[in-house]
Amino acid sequence: MRLALLAVPAAFLGCLFAWPVVAIVATGLRSRAGGWDVRGALDTLVEPATRSVLRFTLVQALASTVVTLVVALPAAWVLGRIDFRGKAAYRVAVTVPFVLPTVVVSAAMLALVGPRGALVGVARLDDTLTVIVVAHAFFNYAVVARVVGSQWGQLDPRAEEAARALGAGRMRVLATITLPRLRAAIASAAVLTFLFCFTSYGVIVLLGDQDQATLETAIARVTTTSTDRSAAAALALLQLAVVATLLTVEARLRDRRAIAHGQVPERLALHRPRSRGERAAVAGVLVSTALFLGTPIAVLAERSFRVGDGYGLAWYRALGEPGGRASTLFVSPWDAIGTSILYATAAAAIAVVVGGVAAIAVAARQDRLGRTADTLLALPLGASAVTIGLGFLVALDAPPLDLRDSAVLVPLAHALVGVPFVVRAVVPALRGVDPRLRQAAAVLGSPPWRVFRDIDLTLARRSVLAAAGFAFAVSLGEFGATSILARAERPTVTVAIERLLGQPGAASFGQAAAMSVVLLVLTAAAILAVDRGRVGAATTF
Repeated sequence: MRLALLAVPAAFLGCLFAWPVVAIVATGLRSRAGGWDVRGALDTLVEPATRSVLRFTLVQALASTVVTLVVALPAAWVLGRIDFRGKAAYRVAVTVPFVLPTVVVSAAMLALVGPRGALVGVARLDDTLTVIVVAHAFFNYAVVARVVGSQWGQLDPRAEEAARALGAGRMRVLATITLPRLRAAIASAAVLTFLFCFTSYGVIVLLGDQDQATLETAIARVTTTSTDRSAAAALALLQLAVVATLLTVEARLRDRRAIAHGQVPERLALHRPRSRGERAAVAGVLVSTALFLGTPIAVLAERSFRVGDGYGLAWYRALGEPGGRASTLFVSPWDAIGTSILYATAAAAIAVVVGGVAAIAVAARQDRLGRTADTLLALPLGASAVTIGLGFLVALDAPPLDLRDSAVLVPLAHALVGVPFVVRAVVPALRGVDPRLRQAAAVLGSPPWRVFRDIDLTLARRSVLAAAGFAFAVSLGEFGATSILARAERPTVTVAIERLLGQPGAASFGQAAAMSVVLLVLTAAAILAVDRGRVGAATTF
């Protein structure tokens, strides 16, 4: 019965992911005469320009991954091992940058090191690759901190304590006992970080140079500025192949994390700082996190209040003006914020229903079929958002799914990205239910539907609510597909920010900063709700 439930997410992914992607790729592989012509796509793959784009994509993703691991692993130690007052707030603060829209992250970096940045003339980063890497490390800090920290918090600390009792130093214990047991978690976090950097769009568009293109931005450029459809199809297929490979590797690493030896309840691994050195180390990690993650946001907030040579609320008041003083916006910025909240609510509802049904089916199967289903459900995470957006316009323009002019198109695209997060949050909770509870209820005469309602759903309720909050936050920050699908009269807040950042003048940047701060507050509120709904380490991220 539970396996049959896979039909629901399969139909959802088939109609809203597979069909649009196949449609846009097929359009590029067909000749004008109507037949198949793959020569153009093959020629694109071997062109020097494609190799250059692929090289830059890999270089920036690899550099971003290494830097993220270096700066975030200490935070993983604090999250996994140390108990201190304010830890819940620290966990939320670490997570918020991950779900911030890329346009907000880019605005924060521009406010810090851009042409009008706070550090211009002091520490401005003229190397755009360095700026991109720093932005990606800021954006993906939570991936490493929370994925590795979750595993670290489940490792039995007695092995480390025994080694120290036998005279081993802290660094030797770390190198010979702790890190080997964290290898799968670190590799999984690295793969996920690489994946998100490999498919990055907004950061590259807003912070990169015109001659620095990744596969994602190259797909967008080819599809919007030229008629070379075969080139777009070739680049989309290349990116999808890399994404599928990375997701398969990550799924296997996740399985290794799940069967890691020596796991204990998270609360048993936590301890208060025991020595002066450990207290200093914890303080150092907290301060470095505050500086790395807090400085760009603080500068962005400061810029949202700076008006001329003083400070005020002028840019916030301007958000309510028609057109927001910006000719590229046909509505007030507050209307764009309201539209984003409406879309995010609808997207979260859709993602919870589809992802919840998928989680029930996946949780019941821990074999190859379950792992395959889990990997396929995660494909929208790494697929080209631009390709999906254009695929929607190409595929969903005729009955029975004529949605091209429908307002539901944007929430559907957002829900497509939210479903994998819902599955990742709910599956561990369902698998953590003691089967003896179900057996006892069945012996007492409860039918299967009532067993699920009274036991599984009750115990997983907090995880479902957390998943809804995360899907809401992800929808608020989605930019790639939204930039293609959003209608001019109903822009989302991310589209409005991007348009304002593209205009010259202090007024446009001030309004973009103000909108970014509002979006930051909404995102932080959603993540706070997510963190209050987490159940142990299983649903940490």
